[in-house]
Amino acid sequence: MDTLVDIRNYLPHREPMLMVDLILTIDAQSVETIFLIKEDNIFVDKNTFIEAGLIENVAQTCSSIVAQKYFANPDGEESVSVIGFISTLKNLKIYELPKVNNSIITRATLVSKFAGDDYTLCTMSCESFHEDKMLLECEINLFIQKTNSAVL
Repeated sequence: MDTLVDIRNYLPHREPMLMVDLILTIDAQSVETIFLIKEDNIFVDKNTFIEAGLIENVAQTCSSIVAQKYFANPDGEESVSVIGFISTLKNLKIYELPKVNNSIITRATLVSKFAGDDYTLCTMSCESFHEDKMLLECEINLFIQKTNSAVL
């Protein structure tokens, strides 16, 4: 899919924890997102987007690939509740921290995936950029599970 998609159609995150604005491209194997860092972001300290914010941005970008399975359509209709967490972060390298008003582009590619009926485990390779500067690269393992909304 090469049209802009609101990330909220694929993730349960909302402000102030939403660290992705739009999905630029997405398919079953890869995703590319964009995020504008605003001054009031909870991960901004002294005009700088800190490491935890970059990692959360990567995790949300990666989750959108896997979360597609749990949503009826990209418009968010008939969606289900999902929860997810990072089970492992490997080979994390942070080269530079972006500043307020920078837009970051994050790309993730699926390395491996195991899908059960109501959960998915996956490994993804990730990179984040501001303009042509690489900010972060890592490999991330995620666990995402469909939940009973009555439990939440």
